[in-house]
Amino acid sequence: MKQLGTKHRKFSIAILILLAVSLAAAGAIHAQQPATPAAAQPATTPAPPAAPQSGQVQGYTLSPAQEAQAVAYARDRHELYFFDVAYGVLVLVFLLLLRVAPAYRNLAARAGAGNFVQTLVFAPLLLLTIDILSLPTAIWGHRLAVKYQLSIQGWGSWIGDWAKGEVIEVTIGVLVIWILYAAIRESPRRWWLYFWLVSIPLIILGAVAEPLVEPWFYKYEPLANSQPQLAARIEAMTVRAGVQIPESRIFEMNASTKQKALNAYVSGLGGTKRVVVWDTTIRRMTEDEILFVTGHEMGHYVLGHVLDGILFSCGVLLIFLFAAFRMLQWMLGRWGETWAIRGVDDLASLPVLILLLSVFGFLFTPATNGYSRHLEHQADQYGLEVIHGMIPDAPVVAAHSFQVLGEADLEEPNPSTAVKFWFYNHPPLDERMRFAQTYDPWSQGRAPEFVTSAGSVSNPQK
Repeated sequence: MKQLGTKHRKFSIAILILLAVSLAAAGAIHAQQPATPAAAQPATTPAPPAAPQSGQVQGYTLSPAQEAQAVAYARDRHELYFFDVAYGVLVLVFLLLLRVAPAYRNLAARAGAGNFVQTLVFAPLLLLTIDILSLPTAIWGHRLAVKYQLSIQGWGSWIGDWAKGEVIEVTIGVLVIWILYAAIRESPRRWWLYFWLVSIPLIILGAVAEPLVEPWFYKYEPLANSQPQLAARIEAMTVRAGVQIPESRIFEMNASTKQKALNAYVSGLGGTKRVVVWDTTIRRMTEDEILFVTGHEMGHYVLGHVLDGILFSCGVLLIFLFAAFRMLQWMLGRWGETWAIRGVDDLASLPVLILLLSVFGFLFTPATNGYSRHLEHQADQYGLEVIHGMIPDAPVVAAHSFQVLGEADLEEPNPSTAVKFWFYNHPPLDERMRFAQTYDPWSQGRAPEFVTSAGSVSNPQK
């Protein structure tokens, strides 16, 4: 369960749509294995996990050496985050001043008269230029993961994954940018609304197609092949949760080939829905802990967080597009001639629009993360309720799973209020662990809020 919203952003309309999909499906639980100081000996293979004892976990703590590393890692990530944002803005300003987009537009115009043909030439050139210029911060991020021993992926594999990501981005980008400028040409005053309406099914389609893209980066095998007992227990929990995911759609992913992260998640919609457990999680966690982590994920589906996330993303996107519509006209009126941009309907205006949306997204980060923290807390509560009675000492098991994830992710134990406000898309681990061990409506004679009986869910107060 990733604690910090520090992913590096690619500045494109296509990636904005993908980020909306990511938010809509928020809640995949993953973290990374404990890091050791850079001067220490390489990490050894961890011992098989032991079942936690009752009352064992009180709050999230790290050893002094681990805490020092966690604080240093957090500081480095935060510095990279703000540098990445500033550097991305400078890249776009640089492209505008050098009139790179108008040069690509002229080249596209010579390729053909049709709008789609011109977009087919222009979009890949611009998107690849932005992403290649943004490579330094992406490389920096991977170097940090390697430095703190959170990644074992070699540079050849990393570059291969980056190239695959570019293929996906450019493919989506050509379609989305073509639709965007078709809307602008059709309705110069209402394009923001029409493009927003078209983006809604694209966001939903992205959530459905996610399981089809994931095998590009990792190998998936049926979990029952290697862990039949665990697969059967997860299937039993999905039945109790009312999600109806058969054992044939419960998979193990070979994350250990590239990283030390722990993860268990549910992805897809409708017929593509499936449960995925990373092999690193199986090695570090007990079966009971994996059940809680997976139960948390079930909560996102059963409580309607996928739909809530899509609605939230669409609402944010509508605000961004309308604000961009107003600002774009003003900016082109002031600097359009300097940048050699002919008007809003000119493909060369795309870097300006990307710049605006990037700044809006940065400023809106605290609100997005605050909403995500609310959903994650509800999913934690649901996870506790759905495993109640299925495993002994469920609160202790849940708290211990948070401890394991925190050590693996190298999360600092005491983040400041400012850090939590800006970066955390999940509640801090100490809060989650204490909630797990104090939430007990059953002993108080009260009904749980969400799982009122096997497979049934009450109406949550969202």
